[in-house]
Amino acid sequence: MRRETKSMKNKLKVGIVGAPRGQSFIRSFQAIEETDVIAICDLNIDVVEGVASQFNIDQKYTEFEEMVQSDLDIVVVSTPMPLHAPQSTLALQEGKHVISEVPAATDLQQCWELAKSVENSKKKYMMAENCVYTKPNILIRELAMQGLFGDIYFGEGQYIHELKSLNEITKWRRKWQTGRNGCTYSTHSLGPVLQWFEDRVCTVSCFGSGHHYEDSEGKQYENEDTISMICKTTRGGLVEIRVDMLSDRPALGQYYSLQGTKGCYEAARGLGDQPKIWLAEHSDQIAWQSLSDFEEQYMPEIWRNPSMEALQAGHGGGDYLEVREFVDSIINDTKSPIDIYESLDMTVPGLVSEVSINRESIPVEVPDFRSIKRFPEDLPSILRDSEIISWN
Repeated sequence: MRRETKSMKNKLKVGIVGAPRGQSFIRSFQAIEETDVIAICDLNIDVVEGVASQFNIDQKYTEFEEMVQSDLDIVVVSTPMPLHAPQSTLALQEGKHVISEVPAATDLQQCWELAKSVENSKKKYMMAENCVYTKPNILIRELAMQGLFGDIYFGEGQYIHELKSLNEITKWRRKWQTGRNGCTYSTHSLGPVLQWFEDRVCTVSCFGSGHHYEDSEGKQYENEDTISMICKTTRGGLVEIRVDMLSDRPALGQYYSLQGTKGCYEAARGLGDQPKIWLAEHSDQIAWQSLSDFEEQYMPEIWRNPSMEALQAGHGGGDYLEVREFVDSIINDTKSPIDIYESLDMTVPGLVSEVSINRESIPVEVPDFRSIKRFPEDLPSILRDSEIISWN
């Protein structure tokens, strides 16, 4: 779609809360001519001053409520996990568009309030799941949308990244990522696969490998070392998600696979490996081909001629491309690239996994917030008095 450029005086004004992680968003917005980052907010005034000076940002805040009431068009939420939904909700209520770090929320009450705020505000909301924008994942999404995998019935996503030391640096992770048992940080693994399936998860069963590690105080992590979340989709598909932030091992980062009736895909597993694919329509025999062989014919425009900003951005270009597409949706008044319900489709299964793993891994229904009209009455009965209703 052709972008309508904005004049200097009509640039979209951006404010960012959460200065450390927010620096990646600052670089992305400053690379987009239609936006102007004018405000930065963080509890630590020294961090605010340093980031404002580095990026030439005029307005400096230590109170989010004050920043969100100022003259802004877009608010970026890049704070710790439990603040994503409350701060996004407040920004929407103040009439701002919102792009938020992952996950969208940390309990079902937050999900409900966030969804209602998006509906009532009529503003754009996007959960910034950068993994859907990596070059391989964009290409696989295009191939899936064109039907080249046939009927897709199995997918796999893994996030394997040892983060014990980071728990000691960013203390919130010790509670919200490794201090709860379940697939607590699953959107990186689940998000791309759901886009390929064009479906949502309806039930999850969650399993853990046990506890083998302790934190710096000698306390066992509440989260089991490797978590496996088995998901059934509404059309009968099967998705397996593995999250491991504790095991001692070299980082794999993200891994994905996909299986359909006419093709399959395996992402790179690690050192020296390359993404590989087999598509019946493009091969006379069942044999792997390099994913790169399909770029010339099928790569979407977003990665066909990537800008220097995309090539230099973090998370395989995702940190820039997600912002670019979000800004385009505001300028052209089109659907948000990952709207509120798609954001919750990626978030809620991980929340529900905590109920499953704590109840002997039984299958638990995943609520679809599109159809929740009364809260919590319309939730599945097993969730109404569960630990994931509210952590307040």
